[in-house]
Amino acid sequence: MATTARLTLDPSFRIGPVEPRLFGSFVEHMGRCVYTGIHEPGHPLADADGLRTDVLRLVRELGVTVVRYPGGNFVSNYRWEDGVGPVGDRPARLDLAWRSLEDNRFGLNEFMAWAAKAGVEPMMALNLGTRGVAEALDLVEYTNHPGGTRMSDLRRAHGVDKPHDVRLWCLGNELDGPWQMGHKTAAEYGRLAAETARALKRFDPNLSLVACGSSNSGMPTFAAWEAEVLEAAYDLVDYISLHAYYDPSDGDVDSFLASGADMDHMIRSIAATADHVGAKLRSGRRLKLSFDEWNVWYQSRFHGESSLEWSEHPRLIEDTYDVTDAVVVGSLLITLLRNADRVGVACLAQLANVIAPIRTEPGGPAWRQSIFHPFALTARHARGEVLRVEPDCATIPTAKYGEAPALWATATHDAATGEISLFVVNRDRHGPCALEIALPAGLRPVEHLELADDDLSAANTADAPDRVVPRAGTGLSQAERRVTLTLPPVSWSIVRFAPSVP
Repeated sequence: MATTARLTLDPSFRIGPVEPRLFGSFVEHMGRCVYTGIHEPGHPLADADGLRTDVLRLVRELGVTVVRYPGGNFVSNYRWEDGVGPVGDRPARLDLAWRSLEDNRFGLNEFMAWAAKAGVEPMMALNLGTRGVAEALDLVEYTNHPGGTRMSDLRRAHGVDKPHDVRLWCLGNELDGPWQMGHKTAAEYGRLAAETARALKRFDPNLSLVACGSSNSGMPTFAAWEAEVLEAAYDLVDYISLHAYYDPSDGDVDSFLASGADMDHMIRSIAATADHVGAKLRSGRRLKLSFDEWNVWYQSRFHGESSLEWSEHPRLIEDTYDVTDAVVVGSLLITLLRNADRVGVACLAQLANVIAPIRTEPGGPAWRQSIFHPFALTARHARGEVLRVEPDCATIPTAKYGEAPALWATATHDAATGEISLFVVNRDRHGPCALEIALPAGLRPVEHLELADDDLSAANTADAPDRVVPRAGTGLSQAERRVTLTLPPVSWSIVRFAPSVP
């Protein structure tokens, strides 16, 4: 039986601008994300730099704007110097994060070459686990200084004459986590983050710096960690990070479909924590949030780093995503947009093979996973200002989050074109939803796509790469300033509206 819902689209109800950096991703030296993911010399489609051009094409189609590198847990034991200079002279190292052998064939300058070809902004992470302020300054000097100094001239000697001019830097990764190399207390990390930020701002006051927040909302120090870190570093950093992964493996499908409720709570909690510290310090600044790791991850299938055997570029957490996973990813993108006034950066983790929208086979094809599609369409059509959209709809009881709205929606308005794009998820597993949309005068629907399937476990594979794709929605009608349509159960949809032609 169909439920009914209503919502209103009004360009006057604005949340904030769509930040391009909301559509970021993440490349970590983990599993096959780098090696045989984005980089595979000898592949039939590799370019002269060993970069897979089929993957580059998919990255551009995905609409990724910024990519975080080189980790992740990997960065906390990483010596960036090992990944520059002649490839034949680079040392092999043990990666303690993922118990892998890292040969360093791909490093900083290779990543920057890839980022330029992919058309993405680099977001570099610094090792503040096993290293400190001096090593961070060396890396920034190597990366950003034009020349005439030891580190910048070393870069030029490595064949890169112009500086990379990286603007966005992460001050470590998940250092609240005891699994992290160089794990620290909030007091220890807060002081180190502040001292590193102070030095980097002395180098270039226009750098944007991200302090480590909690690894996830289940950490016992969640929010308390952020408060203590920001007491030390509030006026020196520009963002505080958030990380969240959502696991469907426990079989609680209704809670999984409502994962956006947890993400929304995290964002509001950390924004409130940051604002409290800012008020306490009498600061005139308002920090933004960097949600620089988020995705669906079947974590219960992964038995931890200690279960891994030492190997080189192993197949590691290469989850295959189905229709339900794609709907949840679409709902998390809606959540990020609904908080566009606070979230300035967000990174889907990761980009290739490792819990990723893009999968590859060594020497073989690359293909789009189901989660690729809501990301690509949102990145393509979310433009201008995010509008406040509050559906009047039924709720669904969930074990983890209580009563959750059956519909989760947001919209954007592009003042330059007059277009409005509506993004909406129907979380209800038991039936469709009849949605009535109240529109501003002079708009008409020009596109209606939905991602849904009678088989919620359907997924894309190398043999069937287009099993799950968005398809044209049916049953949409307009009567003056009212549009009605039916949203299938467990579905993600986009409806685009444009000014009527006179």
